[in-house]
Amino acid sequence: MSERSTLDLAGVGAGPFNLSIAALADSRLPQLATRFFERRQALSWHPGLMLPDTHLQTGFLKDLVTAVAPDSRHSFLNYLVSHRRFYRFLNAELGSVSRAEFSDYLRWVGERLESVTLGQGVREIDLDAHGFRLRTDSGDYRARHLCLGTGKAPWMPEFATALRGAHCLHASEIAHARRDFSDLRVVVVGGGQSGADVFLNALRGHWGQPRSLDWISRRRNFEPLDETAFTNEYFTPGYTGAFHGLPRAVREREVAAQKLASDGITPAALQTLYRELYHRFDVLGEPRWARLLPHRSAVALARQGAGMRLTTEHGLGGERERFDADVVIFATGFCSQLPACLAPLTERLARDAQGDLVLGPHFEVAWDGPAAHRLYAVNAGRHSHGIAEPQLSLMAWRSATILNHVAGREVFDLADSDGPVAWHPLAAHREVVEQRWAQAI
Repeated sequence: MSERSTLDLAGVGAGPFNLSIAALADSRLPQLATRFFERRQALSWHPGLMLPDTHLQTGFLKDLVTAVAPDSRHSFLNYLVSHRRFYRFLNAELGSVSRAEFSDYLRWVGERLESVTLGQGVREIDLDAHGFRLRTDSGDYRARHLCLGTGKAPWMPEFATALRGAHCLHASEIAHARRDFSDLRVVVVGGGQSGADVFLNALRGHWGQPRSLDWISRRRNFEPLDETAFTNEYFTPGYTGAFHGLPRAVREREVAAQKLASDGITPAALQTLYRELYHRFDVLGEPRWARLLPHRSAVALARQGAGMRLTTEHGLGGERERFDADVVIFATGFCSQLPACLAPLTERLARDAQGDLVLGPHFEVAWDGPAAHRLYAVNAGRHSHGIAEPQLSLMAWRSATILNHVAGREVFDLADSDGPVAWHPLAAHREVVEQRWAQAI
């Protein structure tokens, strides 16, 4: 393959994070040769979780581009105008965008980008003297730099994997098939937003009326997402920069303490759920066939006759409880994994003591390859950049950070103003402020 046909940046996957990079490159760096390979035939966002009345936990201005390129044609506002529903969107006074509308926005952007190639998976990535070599379903490509954006894998406890199937599944799969829970005993495991969405839809009979419905969480209660102003400062470039420079043990401690800033349930969802329970079981007087069971850790799952038996351990006294079920849905989150196509390079990537990729400030992966060829990773840096990294909140800023690094110049102005919170020790904070003033002058 000739040097002329070498890509400046190749992306593996075209989910929201790589799609953001593609959109910003199209908006500000049209001369940059990019291509993003997506094995799926159509763009969709968590299609297995596309349930009725589910919404983002992020404001609509935190879209693919607006935070760094508000005049881009790929903004959510332009999507609304192009679909002639700008005023109706405003009049609806939506607290947050529905998952369905945001997914359609992503599809709309992807279809407008020539750099996004659908239905073309990457089979293998290796390195030679000319850079990265990508073998895809339709041919070979070369690239100077690479960005991994293949997302994370659904995680279920090991004791449940042997029973995984139509009646023991991860929440991310629930909308992939037609399901009928009529007169079945249903158990939902996991106390975050996905667990709440699945429980509420099951309560409303979206898959038929269950005989019983239990929601089990190891959390102390069904706790709300912290959306207050100062907590939202965690989702800013300034905090992310301060976080990245901390020792690993300190970063782990901070991430654990900030759990409800990213993994809680929206207050609106909790209020809706409480009102639904009150109306059904208190006002209408239905037998209480749905139960909320916090402070319980699932520890075992086994076949029991035609169904299953889930064993939990109570967080207060350690008591074991058993729940018989026909359907068990694990809303237990996701785990990091490298795509299989990267196998030839896996041993060359630096990992820390916990097995996570070592990421630099520009989201570049530390490795033993040539400095002229860099590998970036998105949705892989919660441990290195903080709780905002896997969220949509700083998506556009991260994309601009990567593109500035690829271009070797400041294509996007990412200079941050002095915010209300001094994350650094005061001496260091003063130095940061003085540097910003000097740059401004």
